[in-house]
Amino acid sequence: MKLFFPILAVSLFNCAQAFTILIDPGHGGDEDGASAKSVGKFPIEIIKEKDIALSISQKIYEKLLARNHTVFLTRSFDRTVTLPERAAIAEKTKADLFISVHINSSPENGAQGFETYYLDNHNDVAIKKVEKTENIPAKGDEVVVQQILVDLVIDQTVNTSRPLAQSIHSEIKSRVGRKYGIQSRGIKPGLFFVLALSKRPGVLLEVGFISTLKERIRMMNPKFQDDYATSVVSGIQKFINSIKQSNKKKH
Repeated sequence: MKLFFPILAVSLFNCAQAFTILIDPGHGGDEDGASAKSVGKFPIEIIKEKDIALSISQKIYEKLLARNHTVFLTRSFDRTVTLPERAAIAEKTKADLFISVHINSSPENGAQGFETYYLDNHNDVAIKKVEKTENIPAKGDEVVVQQILVDLVIDQTVNTSRPLAQSIHSEIKSRVGRKYGIQSRGIKPGLFFVLALSKRPGVLLEVGFISTLKERIRMMNPKFQDDYATSVVSGIQKFINSIKQSNKKKH
């Protein structure tokens, strides 16, 4: 797979009155993502990350549309979309912001909580475990190319992606975290290839742990999904408002 392509300069907020937002439901099609077996049902049902991520993403999409933003989904049904294809969609739609939705999993019993990631360098071992799950494998020259790409994109996006992550995470924490008594696992830097390839300011959301029964049941609940989507949209809107306010002061 060739990974050489031009890096877009992020000029996003020079005229930030109209925003285009790309919502990226994690995995899909041949890629189930994390999964878990249903409890107390026969026949046993396999609950998949790709399905929950799509459902939540669609709700985020609809709520952003209602606020008159231009919004796209990288997939609107269960189909395979490669990471380079997701990047191509970001290019085609001229997206200003990239929001990737994922569901976490852990071998540890009772793992719980939500996380928000933005693209940056770090040395955290725990974060590397999440990266290993969400990234595509690479070897040889691809590793070098990936690192060059990541470093370039970080330079262009981190100063926007970090406050975007902070705004979204704050809203999830104050709305969903408090209402459902869910632990915040924090805002974290991560080297996610999907964020690097998008070449846009963006975040990767880990909604909760599909491996923990309580969290799995909650994430499958349409009411929770709606509340979570509302929090994400509120965080995006507050971020956009802050950018517009900043631009007004400059003029």
